[in-house]
Amino acid sequence: MGSPPEKNEGKGFFASMSSGLSMFGSAMHRSVSGFLGYEGVEVINPEGGKEDAEEEAQRGRWKKEERDSYWKMMQKYIGADVTSMVTLPVVIFEPMTMLQKMAELMEYSYLLDQADECEDPYMRLVYATSWAISVYYAYQRTWKPFNPILGETYEMVNHGGITFIAEQVSHHPPMSAGHAENEHFTYDVTSKLKTKFLGNSVDVYPVGRTRVVLKRDGVALDLVPPPTKVNNLIFGRTWVDSPGEMVMTNLTTGDKAVLYFQPCGWFGAGRYEIDGYVYNAAEEPKILMTGKWNESMSYQPCDLEGEPVPGTELKEVFHIAEVPKDDRYQYTYFAHKINSFSTAPKKLLASDSRLRPDRFALEKGDLSKAGSEKSRLEEMQRAEKRMREASGQPFKPRWFDLSDEIVATPWGDLEVYQYNSSYSRHRAVADSSPDPANEEDVESTEFNPWQFSHSD
Repeated sequence: MGSPPEKNEGKGFFASMSSGLSMFGSAMHRSVSGFLGYEGVEVINPEGGKEDAEEEAQRGRWKKEERDSYWKMMQKYIGADVTSMVTLPVVIFEPMTMLQKMAELMEYSYLLDQADECEDPYMRLVYATSWAISVYYAYQRTWKPFNPILGETYEMVNHGGITFIAEQVSHHPPMSAGHAENEHFTYDVTSKLKTKFLGNSVDVYPVGRTRVVLKRDGVALDLVPPPTKVNNLIFGRTWVDSPGEMVMTNLTTGDKAVLYFQPCGWFGAGRYEIDGYVYNAAEEPKILMTGKWNESMSYQPCDLEGEPVPGTELKEVFHIAEVPKDDRYQYTYFAHKINSFSTAPKKLLASDSRLRPDRFALEKGDLSKAGSEKSRLEEMQRAEKRMREASGQPFKPRWFDLSDEIVATPWGDLEVYQYNSSYSRHRAVADSSPDPANEEDVESTEFNPWQFSHSD
């Protein structure tokens, strides 16, 4: 399985999907290279064709002298995984860490609530896959989040009845683990991004395991998202595309949803579009889904040929919420909540991303301080690593444990970290304590990655 039902003579609801995928892929592959004598440069204007690539190359956030200097520095990394090996200037960062970005998936968590309440097993997958798609609007931001410091955490409450905790559990390779829970579902993820630098673009492979358990019936869902491509990193206006296949499998029943993220072709053809089906365990299509990941998703019952059932109509399942106008970092209102203390719990862990000094300085617009604090934290982390190696004491995450499970992903094997439930006990104690005197109440006795003992 893995593609919509085959059609004869080009008929059918998504008959042109497969041919469209190959056509758009070829178009993007033919983008301009060798621009201005820079070997390997590929410039793509998502709203135009290859004839305007030279004009597009002059655009973007880099000044010419910075652009040229950075290109010369980065050439040696072409073909390499640059997840954590390159020191980048804060001018391309957003005031958010990868742990906080993980929490953005919870904005439309009500869709998982609806999946849990739903009796129809196929509609459960409609709601659950729409939830997984909903975060891609936020993922199209072209600013880079900060890489978390080892032991850094992020907590979130006061949204949809959810308690969310994420922790940076490994530095080399960079790995994060997260857990979220409310009365309807539990969510667990182990994430290890893998990248391939291609010159003026980078491919991002979501090596990870994402599991959702719907509490009412104990249904377990597994998510495999598509890869992402960040275009025009140095030359041109940076933009993001996620061409490929998203698969969500009901591990309890064998049903699954297979959705196709269309790649962007010349003049924006196919950009943002998603099409696919919900299948039963016998691989028969039951519901078709269609939409755009930056707007909305809709569904309609279909027959065994993948055609809409007569007498039914396409219904919208979710729509992207209103967003702030002219926001500097293209943040949603929810992204601003993630950075605020309105979503912080009582006795916030001192290791929380909100308290990270370089992130906070960038949020306040002080690029100079953000850059110096980022350098200080990176050097402090290197020194801490040397101390651990000298003492023979490896880092041990606090809220997650390394399990014996190793899962295969399309992009490599992954060691899985499990939530150890100690955070739930910690939270219960903290929540039962007297109300804090101020909203930025921090647990001063907690581990603080911003002030390691050796730096005193």
